[in-house]
Amino acid sequence: MSGLHRVVVGYDGSDFSMQALEWALGECELRRLPLTVTHAWRWPYREAQQEARLDLRNAAEHVLFHGADCARSSSTLTDVKADLYEGSAAERLVDLSADAELVVVGSRGLGALTRSVVGSVASYVAAHAQAPVVIVRGSGPLPAGPAPSGPMVLALSPTTPDETVQFAFDEAGLRQLPLLAVHAVHLQHMAWGVAMAPVPDIEALARAGQERMEERLAPWRACHPETHLETRAVVAPAKEVLRAASPQASLLVVGADRTRHHGHLGSVVRAAVEYAPGPVAVVPGLVI
Repeated sequence: MSGLHRVVVGYDGSDFSMQALEWALGECELRRLPLTVTHAWRWPYREAQQEARLDLRNAAEHVLFHGADCARSSSTLTDVKADLYEGSAAERLVDLSADAELVVVGSRGLGALTRSVVGSVASYVAAHAQAPVVIVRGSGPLPAGPAPSGPMVLALSPTTPDETVQFAFDEAGLRQLPLLAVHAVHLQHMAWGVAMAPVPDIEALARAGQERMEERLAPWRACHPETHLETRAVVAPAKEVLRAASPQASLLVVGADRTRHHGHLGSVVRAAVEYAPGPVAVVPGLVI
């Protein structure tokens, strides 16, 4: 399917993958793209009788076809491909990302506990995929019809790739949602002593950060006049800024700078993926 752009979703029959499937269906209908539902299976032992391996493969095939059937019966899509793969689910999703417009995966939560964890598959795909990756989490799937109440939230820093900014504006336009861009202004630690540094002007730092944001986003604001854009610069650690903004977000968009963190999620992106209560989009920049 070289050159054919699709939305790819990982499906294993769990509630988390059902949430991912719901999100992927919404993206396909909004973007008018076909869907690929993929499921990977692997024999966990060194040796096995052929009959036992065949039984496991048949079970995996049943899971996959159930997901594909759900996609066809609960949407208007006419092009749904089922992809069964023997091997690593994470590696298969990364392979499929090469000609995908979007990859969607589910994540696990710890219920009533305040801390959430993201699965190893989602982490690996977010760090290595060649396409934007949406990690879907929360109490249930978000509908694609009526727009969610919260805005799209873009985490903006000096190293945020342009591809990330473009994705945030495009997604806000598709879902007809306002876009909130947040920027954490770094505050240098003061050295207390005889030669003590002057107390910084917090308001001046915030204003300067706001001006930098407006300058950076001006071209996108001009190209997307239909999208209501709000910018917010806060003098605080990036993790705190994202935690404060993400509970109201329909989607939190963060950028993976592959020139600095090839194959790894930076600390800020990792914090967003780990702690955001809702879905998170990790958008890579171009790898040169």
